[in-house]
Amino acid sequence: MQIQDLPFSDPGVPDARSGPRFLWWLGRNQLGGQLKALAWGLLHFVSVSALPFCVGLAVQAVVDHSGTRLALTGGLLVLCGTAIAVGDTFLHRAAVTNWITAAARVQQLLARKATQLGSALTRRVAAGEVVAVSTGDVEKIGWFVEAVSRFTAAALTVVVVGVALVCYQPELGWAVAAGLPLVALSVLPLLPRATQRADVQRAKAGRATELASDTVAGLRVLRGIGGEDLFLDRYRRASQEVRHAAVRSARMWSLIAAIQVLLPGLLLIAVVWYGVHLARQGRVTVGELVTVYSAVMILNYPLQHFTEIAMAYSFSRPSAKRAARVLSLDRATDTGGSRADTVPDGDLYDPATGLLAPAGRLTAVVCGDPDAAGRLAERLGGHPAEAGTSVLLGGVPLDELPLETARTAVLVQDKDPVLLSGSLRELLDVPSSGAVRAEDALAAAQCADVLEALVQGSLDVTDPLDARITERGRSLSGGQRQRLALARSLITDPGVLVLDEPTSAVDSHTEARIAEGIHTLRSGRTTVVFTSSPLLLDRADRVVLVHEGEVVAVGAHRELVRTERRYRAVVTRETDDEVTVPDTLADRALPRGARDEEAALRGAVQAENEVALRGAACQEIEESA
Repeated sequence: MQIQDLPFSDPGVPDARSGPRFLWWLGRNQLGGQLKALAWGLLHFVSVSALPFCVGLAVQAVVDHSGTRLALTGGLLVLCGTAIAVGDTFLHRAAVTNWITAAARVQQLLARKATQLGSALTRRVAAGEVVAVSTGDVEKIGWFVEAVSRFTAAALTVVVVGVALVCYQPELGWAVAAGLPLVALSVLPLLPRATQRADVQRAKAGRATELASDTVAGLRVLRGIGGEDLFLDRYRRASQEVRHAAVRSARMWSLIAAIQVLLPGLLLIAVVWYGVHLARQGRVTVGELVTVYSAVMILNYPLQHFTEIAMAYSFSRPSAKRAARVLSLDRATDTGGSRADTVPDGDLYDPATGLLAPAGRLTAVVCGDPDAAGRLAERLGGHPAEAGTSVLLGGVPLDELPLETARTAVLVQDKDPVLLSGSLRELLDVPSSGAVRAEDALAAAQCADVLEALVQGSLDVTDPLDARITERGRSLSGGQRQRLALARSLITDPGVLVLDEPTSAVDSHTEARIAEGIHTLRSGRTTVVFTSSPLLLDRADRVVLVHEGEVVAVGAHRELVRTERRYRAVVTRETDDEVTVPDTLADRALPRGARDEEAALRGAVQAENEVALRGAACQEIEESA
């Protein structure tokens, strides 16, 4: 696999039972690249380790006054230098390829899992952890996968050099062979503590990053209540904890590095002392002593990879564990489906709650529990958090449809939609039926002021569609982001559109116009809106009250406000201890949009109750007028 061939046509099915198993699975799936890096690594390391033998032969040739052997040794040095350059070049190329392809495979697996789970992913795993896995953790996993082949080449080179020294000069060779395992394995007792300290550092860094992200996301609110200094102090303390943890971790790794320098140095001193003693006795030649000395000194290079693989594994192990935890998550339903990929049409019905959304009509659903409403919205879209009875669309169970077909049939917009960075034109460039123009969708979502704000915030932009949207739309208010997301959903024009609290962040006047826009633009299309807003409820063709997981009332908004106590409690926030609004007040009415009458009614009842009853009150005044 080459970098230019990315992305993978099929990243495979990972072994996500544990972090080490996942790392092993990645290595097996890149066996060709690992073997290639191993081959180039052996060429490079063996060539480097052959230099001492060439130097020893050259010194001995000079001592023996042999010009022929000296010339031959010079040719061997040129050959080793060429092999070192070629091996190092292609080893680096193969290693980087392994790193990038491993990281790309993990990212594709995570992206595929995210698309399969949808919004259920962030219900089961924190969004920050998903981001951490798909960014920093991916790099650490790729580092370990890439380092394995280089470590294997270095380890084989150490073995080859040790055997060669034993064959070349047995007395000194056995001394080196006895000392090499001690040098290579001396840091093993320190690795668990180093790994533990590194884990603590990463955990503290993650908490600090999460705190900083939350602070930035809520900066406007913090400034409004004067809480930015409090959160700044919290971040300072978290940052200092990260610094102390990083220093503790660095101390341990510096100790490991010092040992990796100290022990080879002591081995070198011992070999030189023993070699000089043998040379004085005439048991070894000067060339042999120089060869063994140079070989021990050169072995420091491959031995460094023992420390690197230990660091790579200690850093990648928790990263692989987090990635495996995300990849081990499964949908409550099968993504393949058992039916043909034909998009059904008809009524949307949930047997679990008894909720029915007739085809071609706007159905509003009132649910006192926002979390329950979110879960029900996911069920209607074919993304249930738990296995159970499937939602039916035209009598066809959504669970039996392929995932892509189910998502084409039913589009769900949750209460916290995400805006991707880029131009507004790119934001609205989504798969759609083509029946709804961008201008119509933006108008229905009341985005005129949003377009003006985008143009004013962009340089040299006259067309609002070319205006840039910052990351997650942070330069816009919550209501503006909500309206752009609504426009994007309206452009898609699915057969069934499910909206979860689409107007919770806008004012009442804008909300009334949005309600009218949705009703007009989605005329003849099935639309389900989860809301407790009287303005949206008043424009719905059918209102359904869901209480404790069951449909308990169905009717028109004005009727339910007067007759259903549980409905009125959710819509008007009315409690049993509060004085209820007299029926005569519900029978009075104000002209739609008249501010004077609205103010008078607000003086008679609580503000939220007035908003709830305003739609129910307007019909009789229009009739009496």
